[in-house]
Amino acid sequence: MTVTYVIDGSRVTGLDRFWDVVGEAVNGPGGYFGRGLDAFADCLSGGFGTPEDGDFAIEWRHHTESARALGHEETARRLEGLLPRVHATNRERIERELARARAGRGPTLFDELVGIITDRTAPGTLRLL
Repeated sequence: MTVTYVIDGSRVTGLDRFWDVVGEAVNGPGGYFGRGLDAFADCLSGGFGTPEDGDFAIEWRHHTESARALGHEETARRLEGLLPRVHATNRERIERELARARAGRGPTLFDELVGIITDRTAPGTLRLL
């Protein structure tokens, strides 16, 4: 039987809130399901609340509201937070990504999260509603 996790996109107001919402969707109130892009990707691989056999679906309801909340402005905010602690070899890349986000161009956090889900799960796992 497939387990379905429901992300209520109307509750996503930014990246920090996304971590809370997805953690609760998978693991109940106060649940954890990663608090960074790499941790989130790892959690999708199973063993952190999802079935080990990968037999689950993610329904991201009101995803357009999440897309707005996780858009270029939030993407720029995240990149600004990374900049002071990024390794020198990555600084130029982060600065380029930040300039694009500030200009309203390039991939957003929403795009990255959708990409992580589709890359780390079976085809058809993500349902954007």
